[in-house]
Amino acid sequence: MNLRAVWAIYRMEMARAFRTVLQSIVSPVISTSLYFVVFGSAIGSRITEIDGISYGAFIVPGLIMLSLLTQSISNASFAIYFPKFVGSIYELLSAPVSYLEIVIAYVGGAATKSIILGLIILATASLFVPLSIQHPFWMVAFLVLTAVTFSLFGFIIGIWAKSFEQLQLVPLLIITPLTFLGGSFYSINMLPGIWRTVTLFNPVVYLISGFRWSFFGKSDVSVGISLGMTVVFLLVCIAIVAWIFRTGYRLRN
Repeated sequence: MNLRAVWAIYRMEMARAFRTVLQSIVSPVISTSLYFVVFGSAIGSRITEIDGISYGAFIVPGLIMLSLLTQSISNASFAIYFPKFVGSIYELLSAPVSYLEIVIAYVGGAATKSIILGLIILATASLFVPLSIQHPFWMVAFLVLTAVTFSLFGFIIGIWAKSFEQLQLVPLLIITPLTFLGGSFYSINMLPGIWRTVTLFNPVVYLISGFRWSFFGKSDVSVGISLGMTVVFLLVCIAIVAWIFRTGYRLRN
């Protein structure tokens, strides 16, 4: 593996994040803080606890996951779409760099930025409510696994997209609604039976539930199932990326 090439692309992506720190870090943190203030104050005054956890603390994992999913997709999709847009993707594909190295560099950069953002949001949330993490290892594991998985998903979207409008289509119209309906701000056990069953078809439920378990030791679905669903989605994304590079789908035209 050409580690110099991987490091060069990775460093370029991280440098771009620090050049646009207002958009990459400050804006998501402010948005999440506003979510926290609005939901924590407005709804928290009516719902004091869920499963013995204060409502303010209960929504923290959901808020982190909301930012993690959207930012992972946005970072990775823009990172690979922009070279396509300006035409420099052909130089990258003709360089002595393997497809695996390209994916590792771009996905690694996007995932790193998302993880840093998630940790910053966690630190910000701790200023509002007292937090304790019962399973720190699994918290980090879910954080890293989710960031890598959705960065891969964003990489796929960036290759698929033909315009900046399509680039924003999936995060805005699919991922954000699924996250809101996946138990970010409530427990799915609070839903009526039929709607709880329907919600279980939402893959984001398993990500949020597993991540929340790492904080409080309580989850809406089995932790093993949450971890398994995340790994399955990761493997699906890896298979799609492998197919894209094998066939040249939307890379060579």
